[in-house]
Amino acid sequence: MDALEYNQNLVSFESTSNLTNAPVSDYCEEVLSGLGFAIERIEYDDPYGVKKVSIVAKKGEGTGGMAYFGHTDVVPADPWHTDDHGPFEPTIVGDLLYGRGSCDMKGSIACMFAAAERLADLPLTNPLYITCTSDEEIGYGGAMAVAERSEFFREMVDGQSRGIIGEPTMLEVVYAHKGTTGLVATSHGTASHSSTRAGLNANLAMIPYLAEMKAIHDETESLAKWQNEEFDPPTISWNIGINDHTAAVNITPPQSVCTVYFRAMPGQEIDELIERARATAEACGIEFVVKSRAEPLYIDPDSQFVREVLELAGRETPTTVCYGTDGGMLTELKNMVVIGPGDIAQAHTWDEFIALEQLELGTDLYARMIETWCS
Repeated sequence: MDALEYNQNLVSFESTSNLTNAPVSDYCEEVLSGLGFAIERIEYDDPYGVKKVSIVAKKGEGTGGMAYFGHTDVVPADPWHTDDHGPFEPTIVGDLLYGRGSCDMKGSIACMFAAAERLADLPLTNPLYITCTSDEEIGYGGAMAVAERSEFFREMVDGQSRGIIGEPTMLEVVYAHKGTTGLVATSHGTASHSSTRAGLNANLAMIPYLAEMKAIHDETESLAKWQNEEFDPPTISWNIGINDHTAAVNITPPQSVCTVYFRAMPGQEIDELIERARATAEACGIEFVVKSRAEPLYIDPDSQFVREVLELAGRETPTTVCYGTDGGMLTELKNMVVIGPGDIAQAHTWDEFIALEQLELGTDLYARMIETWCS
């Protein structure tokens, strides 16, 4: 089976992050066990009680080798760009395959499966690990569970396997990406008819907190210590949201929630930013929690490992990206890059697709990696 067929099969599973990914994980397990891999299933229930599954597979002897990581969850597909076919009905139009997850990142997993199948009879003197995680799109819960509970991941760390995060990079070699941190501040008030003084407007306590968040944002935009010219943009990426969930304008808001999601760069000491936010929240009398945190990914672009990947990929220089990956939870692996088929510009779009040529090139590249590092 080639990568196109594998990708079509994978896309056909509706595995948005709010749903269980068990069916698509069962499929991954079936494929990999059929190719001679030993299997670990890492399962957990998410905060909403939904079953999530990550598959960690191993084939070959020895230590080190290659460790590939991809995620099987996808973002929602509402709206979708056409009524001719649904987002989970993979459809070829010209030289493109449309479908939710076709690019981010079931196409990459499909290439890895096809490469493993192509080399199924190759004796592996060093191990090949293939990991298919859950919940990458909503906080890296699957990768976190793998890092904490997988015996195969312990083997990868002990042997310092060469790590490949297969996110879409158009097969460019990415040596660094930003981290992600999520903060949630919640102010509580009392609902009432807004014509009376009986209520307590929860938004009022939030105003000075928002002012401090703007001050932190502005400082990171202007001070050199928070900038890194290796990235574009060279500053911390911020998304600050506010919602009081009030159904009508004549109800005093009983709750106000500020969500902050920011992406720092390698080497930046973000604890001081978090503690400033926490101290301000406490002074305002509002609740504060660090909802999520994943580290940036970084490897020396002049390292031997990066040079090896560049040669295998036929590239001259590595690059950086501003999004995060499961790699932020897998930092015990010191030799890791991001490289995969497809264009990140197509990820999460309402007409997501991947070029068929990228599936062919991705399969060829992953096969070269297996031959170089595992045989």
